[in-house]
This record gives sequence, structure tokens and C-alpha cells, in this order.
Amino acid sequence: MIGYIVGMDRRRGTVFATDDGRTAIRFERVLPHPPEQVWQAITDPARLSAWFPAVVDLDRPVGSALYFGVTAEQQRRYGMADDPDRTPNGRLLRSEPPEVLEYEWSGEILTWEITRTATGSLLVFTNVLTEPDAAGPATAGWEAGLEVVEAQLDGKPITWDPLDRAEELSAAYE
Repeated sequence: MIGYIVGMDRRRGTVFATDDGRTAIRFERVLPHPPEQVWQAITDPARLSAWFPAVVDLDRPVGSALYFGVTAEQQRRYGMADDPDRTPNGRLLRSEPPEVLEYEWSGEILTWEITRTATGSLLVFTNVLTEPDAAGPATAGWEAGLEVVEAQLDGKPITWDPLDRAEELSAAYE
């Protein structure tokens, strides 16, 4: 894989070309929390509702069709409409708690890998995109979401809106 880091901050996402020529983004976070807690932060619907850009139930068997719905905030802010038929738009590809979660969402592949470390966990998140031009906005959005995940794990109050934060971060990824 050939990659480049967007910006100089190590907390920024890495945008790279996959071996098959698609565009992907990757984040790494060293977290002082065990993998089981990190797994809950990326799968529990109550936690996801604070940062994930869709409403989804990931507690399904591998191979299950998934429906990623529009959030109430996306409806309010952007006028996005949810599919009343809830037609599946994804699939659960891997679920190996608390180490690997991978799913397809509208043609994109999202992979969460959690490795136990001596002091907690290493979280590696990779999103293989369908549209290369989406790398900037997607990376800003995932960085904002990961900030919420870290705050949740640390027990800190979330005093910001992740959509507003993504807009602030977008300049770093243009």
C-alpha cells in the first residue's frame, strides 16, 4: 500500500491507495482501555448515536444484511430522508469480539481492528472508499467521531457536536 499522511499531526488520518487502486483512509489510536471497552465504544447503539454517521444494529451474525439509516441530526441539519422500507445497504463481513469488526456500507469497507497492548489497546480503523473525492470529508468526519469515542472511553463529557467538529477539521483534509 502506498500512503501519505494528510497534515503533520500524527492524529490525522492517513489517505492511501490500496493495492487494487481504490482510495482508503486509516486512523490509529493508542487507548488506555482494554479491547473489551473499545469494542463496546464502536458497537453499542447508545454510544454510536453520539458519533457514528448512521443508525445501525451491528449485533448480527456474520453475513447478515445491515441497514444504515439516517440519523435524526442528519435529517434536521441536512434534510436527509431515511428509507421507509429500510432496504439493506450493507453487510456484516467479520465480527470477532473484541478484536475485529468489518462491514460493507454502500460499497465501502470499514474495518476496526483492536489489539491488546501492555497499557490498553491499539485501535486501527480503515475505510476503503467508493469515491476517491470523498477522502477529505470522510477523513474529517471519522476524526471527529474518534474524538467522541476517546472522550466516551475516558469518561469525559462531550461538549461539542461531531458534525460541527468535522466541518472545522475539513480544512486540514482539503
